[in-house]
Amino acid sequence: MSTKEHKKYPYLLKGLKITHKNQVWATDITYIPMAKGFMYLTAIIDLHTRFVLNWSVSNTMSADWCADILQETIQKYGVPEIFNTDQGSQYTSEVHTNVLLNNEIKISMDGKGRAIDNIFIERLWRTVKYENVYLQAYTDGISLYRGLKDYFEFYNTRRIHQSLDYGTPYNNYYKKEVA
Repeated sequence: MSTKEHKKYPYLLKGLKITHKNQVWATDITYIPMAKGFMYLTAIIDLHTRFVLNWSVSNTMSADWCADILQETIQKYGVPEIFNTDQGSQYTSEVHTNVLLNNEIKISMDGKGRAIDNIFIERLWRTVKYENVYLQAYTDGISLYRGLKDYFEFYNTRRIHQSLDYGTPYNNYYKKEVA
């Protein structure tokens, strides 16, 4: 990687009313403790519906990994208007920002050190860890993947959210929009 500073983008969500699916997607990476070491988990969520569009685990957190997950998500769900991240090197890298720019997606980045700017994904991490990861004590990547696959299926389709009028992310993402 060159020593050239990666471009940072402004935070576009301040004061924004999020009114429909695919208006804003957000992503982040978190550490998952394992019996020996840790793994990384990334997810992309739709902020309006809290639907986890895609997720992945890895033993490295490269820009290519993040860009690949983003490209997979775009291929399956289309494009959001805005994509919000922190200022991590994976997200400021050309490989990642080019996926967004080539798809004409507005790039939004949290203020430096402001996790509250990406509060919905931070809440997701807390929920995933307290409802699954800390209870399971995964010992290897395969069991982690299988456990998270089951958990995200539960989270999207059966876990109700007060903020969604006690509905699930899946039902809110796939409900018919009123014309």
